[in-house]
Amino acid sequence: MGDTTDGSSSAAHSAHGSPTHNQRGFFGRIVEALSPSDTSQTDASGAYGQPVAAPRPGLANLRRMRVEDVMIPKAEIVAVPVDISKEDLVKVFRDSGYTRLPVFDGTLDTPVGFANLKDVALTYGFDCDSDHFDLRGLLRSLLYVPPSMPLGVLLQKMQSDRIHMALVIDEYGGTDGLLTIEDLLEQVVGEIEDEHDTAEAVPWKLEQPGVYMAEARAPLEEFEAEIGRVLTEHEEIDEDEVDTLGGLVFMLAGHVPARGEVIPHPDGPEFEVVEADPRRIKRLRVRLRGREGG
Repeated sequence: MGDTTDGSSSAAHSAHGSPTHNQRGFFGRIVEALSPSDTSQTDASGAYGQPVAAPRPGLANLRRMRVEDVMIPKAEIVAVPVDISKEDLVKVFRDSGYTRLPVFDGTLDTPVGFANLKDVALTYGFDCDSDHFDLRGLLRSLLYVPPSMPLGVLLQKMQSDRIHMALVIDEYGGTDGLLTIEDLLEQVVGEIEDEHDTAEAVPWKLEQPGVYMAEARAPLEEFEAEIGRVLTEHEEIDEDEVDTLGGLVFMLAGHVPARGEVIPHPDGPEFEVVEADPRRIKRLRVRLRGREGG
C-alpha cells in the first residue's frame, strides 16, 4: 500500500532478529518489569454483586489489556480520501481538532497512510494554488495491528518504528479501529489533555428543555441543583460513594457503559452515553423524564 508498513514492516522488523535488552528502550523495560503472573485485573463484578470499575491507569494495563480494549471503533474514525482537495483537508483538520488523519483510497478498508497537519502546512502553506496540491506526496506510514495484540507490544513497536498511529485490522483484512500512542499512554498515566482540551467553566449545557449535554465529571450535587431534583434517593444508590454524574450512571448500570448505551434512572430520567472508553464515561446526554420532566 504505497509507503505503508502493512506486512512488509513486520517482516523487516523480524528479519533483524530479537533486540537485546539494551536495544528495547524504556517502554520495553517497563513491560519486562511487570510480573508475568500478574492477575490483579479487576473483575467485572465485585463482592456482593457491587459494580467494580474497569482497571485504573497503571503499568499493568500494558500487559493485561489488548488493542481491542482501547481502540477507537471504525465508525468513529475521522479519515479522508487520498484525492481530497486542500481546502477540504484543512477543513477536516480544523473541524476535528486532530493533527493526524488516516488517508484511504476508495474506502477505509483500503488505507494508504496518514496525513500530518505539519507536513501540509510546511509543504504547501494554507494559501497555495490548490491546482498543485497532491496529498499522496505527503503520506506517512501507518502501523497495521491485530485486535488481540497486547498494548505493551504495540507501544514497543510504535517506539521502535517511530510511527505513532496504528490501524486495527480484522481477520478479513478490513479496518476495525484506530489507536494512537496517546491512547496507549492514557492507559498508564490517565487522561492526557493538551492546550486544545480546554475545560468548560460549567460542565453541562442545556440543549433543549429537559435535555442536557453534560460532562461525566460534573459534580452531582451541582447538577442536582441545576435541574432541581435529587437523583440519589434510592436504596440501590449509595450517595456517599457517588460524587459525579458519571459515577451515578456507573452505579446505576453496574458496569462501565458503552457509547450509545442508555441507562434509566428509577425516577424516570435517562442517561445516554455519548462518549466513553473501556475505563470510564466521558460525556452524557441527560433527558429529564418523569415528575415534572418532559
